Amino acid sequence: MPGYIEDRWLTKRPDPETGKRRQTARYGKGKRYRVAGIPGVRDRSFEKLADANAWKAKAEHESKLGEFVDARRGQILFRTYVEEEWWPSKGGDVATLNTIRGRVWTHLLPRLGSLPLNSIKTPQLRALLKHLEDTIAPGTIHEAWGYLSSILQAAVDDERITKNYCKTSKSIKLPRRPERKPRAWSRERVAAVQAGLKPRLRILVDLGVSAGLRQSEVFGLAVEDIDEAKQVIHVRRQVKKVGAKLVFALPKGGKTRTAPAPPELLERLRAHLEAFPAKKVTLPWKDPRPPATDREAKERAPQTFELIVTGTRGGAVRRDSFNDREWKPALATAGVIAPPVQVRQGKSQRAVWKYAEAREEGFHALRHTAASVWLDARESIVSVSNWLGHGDASITLKIYAHMMPEADGRGRDAMNAWLKRET
Repeated sequence: MPGYIEDRWLTKRPDPETGKRRQTARYGKGKRYRVAGIPGVRDRSFEKLADANAWKAKAEHESKLGEFVDARRGQILFRTYVEEEWWPSKGGDVATLNTIRGRVWTHLLPRLGSLPLNSIKTPQLRALLKHLEDTIAPGTIHEAWGYLSSILQAAVDDERITKNYCKTSKSIKLPRRPERKPRAWSRERVAAVQAGLKPRLRILVDLGVSAGLRQSEVFGLAVEDIDEAKQVIHVRRQVKKVGAKLVFALPKGGKTRTAPAPPELLERLRAHLEAFPAKKVTLPWKDPRPPATDREAKERAPQTFELIVTGTRGGAVRRDSFNDREWKPALATAGVIAPPVQVRQGKSQRAVWKYAEAREEGFHALRHTAASVWLDARESIVSVSNWLGHGDASITLKIYAHMMPEADGRGRDAMNAWLKRET
């Protein structure tokens, strides 16, 4: 059935006596022309007949192709769509969800929340980007922008808007991420930072620099993960912070791996455990929230492991506490970062000692050092990738290519020999 246009101010049939169309009860009230009768399309009214005809032709064409999107569905506020439709449908790792929520609620909703969804176009995005560039770092901008694009694409899929301007606006250019090449530490720096830690924590440095473990993986390492006979460490879990609570979870990427454990590291582990015996720690698995179903109860059931390093009270080490109270003071003692400065904070303006940000000098620097040692020894990129737990060797190559040793002319000599055999 084709669509039609109804004049809501005048009757369809003329008056038999005058031959003219009569005024309806709606005469002079509201929009005059109503487009109706298009399959799958809600009626819509217009003030001008030309506008009604144009919209009718467009709606009939898009309806026939199955591509019609009612613009009125896009009038929902951005905040309402995010809070009531997009966010409740998100699933996945609870820690990742917390990160996403933090970015969206902090950087997107305050600027876009009061706008209708279908009004977020290039000018609005350009203004948002200018605000973000003035307030946060380029890396965080890329994260927030990615979440915004995901939201707008979901709205396209939900047939609330027709276009995701994050993807189509060619005039918008995100700032370039600063290129950060991982740097390896010298043996002297590693030793100096290690000496600045409490004796019970020094083994963390050995594990990070000798086996390439991430900080969270070292915190989750248990006695049962050390295989002295095969001289390997089984990386089976990490300690993650979800909200304010700690949980056990699989290593990053959701997969376990095996890392080499040289004899010297195994000797240091034995000495550490003799001086500081391992302690059993029980934590939920992956998600600390109370389960709502039997399946969730099984998946989140607490698990117990005999951890090699624990906190002062016998629990798992908390990353933020370790970094602020142990790692940064050790960096300052070793001269890696500047000494702390006294600042006042809070309503009471209490004086506290504060260290500078030290992102590039974090625990991850030990992992970079491990990679550099392996690559310098000419271990294959595939082996190093497996030991580090990267999803693909190309990731390892992208991160650490600058650390790989020069070929020393071996490729040139091999090709020269090959050519000589031709003659």
